Amino acid sequence: MPSLAFVVPGPIDTATGGYRYDRQIVAELRRIGWGVDVHELPARFPFPDAGALDAARRTFERLPEGALVLVDGLAFGVLADVAAPHATRLRIAALVHHPLHAETGLDAPAQHRLFDAERRALALARRVFVTSEATASMMVASGLVTARPCVVVPGTLRAPLRPRRDDAHTRLLCVATLTPRKAHALLLDALAPLRDLPWTLTCVGSTVMHPPTTEAVQERIARLGLAARVRLHGECDPDALRALHLESDVFVLASGFEGYGMAVAEALAQGVPVIASRTGAAEALVQDAGLLVAPGDGPALTEALRQMLSDSARRETFATRARVRAGTLPRWEDSARRLATELARCAA
Repeated sequence: MPSLAFVVPGPIDTATGGYRYDRQIVAELRRIGWGVDVHELPARFPFPDAGALDAARRTFERLPEGALVLVDGLAFGVLADVAAPHATRLRIAALVHHPLHAETGLDAPAQHRLFDAERRALALARRVFVTSEATASMMVASGLVTARPCVVVPGTLRAPLRPRRDDAHTRLLCVATLTPRKAHALLLDALAPLRDLPWTLTCVGSTVMHPPTTEAVQERIARLGLAARVRLHGECDPDALRALHLESDVFVLASGFEGYGMAVAEALAQGVPVIASRTGAAEALVQDAGLLVAPGDGPALTEALRQMLSDSARRETFATRARVRAGTLPRWEDSARRLATELARCAA
């Protein structure tokens, strides 16, 4: 039976897209016959303290000679010094959801430090995996890697499709952890001029991962007079999220950067039309099933929202196209089999 040590920063059941990818891949690899041991490091990455680095060092030291190891890039990007002594002893691969230096809110010195740290770490990996062609191209163009990474896109689960409806009231859904990169403030500002139209917004995602962002979003909701229209739902389990998709008319994500856009794919998988930033795999995912705007372009986002909110017939046209897209999206078993094939080559 093929075996894999999968090293992740923090609990693998953390409710973000990256961890959801990790969980689904582990489950599918096990289903097709792989033995997967998950090693959870402290949740201090990508800015680890001494304790987190010591835990990572002990984890690598405990792995047996010749072990195949896949390390989530949120940790691996800053573990060059820890991994270097084991680069020939172990068969190490890295999984990069999005490059560390591309996180929103970093100043220039922090970006440079993370870029250099991740470049050194990835040079130690026998194979680098990423979740989108856009991320692979970005990493090669920037010099973060020399060889093109292997792309293993996220899958989607089979789920009920959103029913057709003709309702003047539009239910907007946003699924994103409240962090600066997800740009909830931009979304609220874009919606504020559209008070004359009937809409509500439900925001699903952790409100505790980055408290300053949550506080700023709550204050903005109050200041813009949107308290009766915007609901911060917090995290929810997969069944509850699928139910929210079925109740929604439009999915919206104003994120400044995405490695892939799993939340967009999951909305389309249930036939929900999308408004999103043109980042990550958004263009390849959405195609004609929604509207895309440049990241950070508030006026363009307002106009896209206005088009969706003011024309129910057009909205349902996008929904019909989303149902078609749902049938073409990759499934998790496809993604896991591709990863398994490439990991086996890495191990050979």
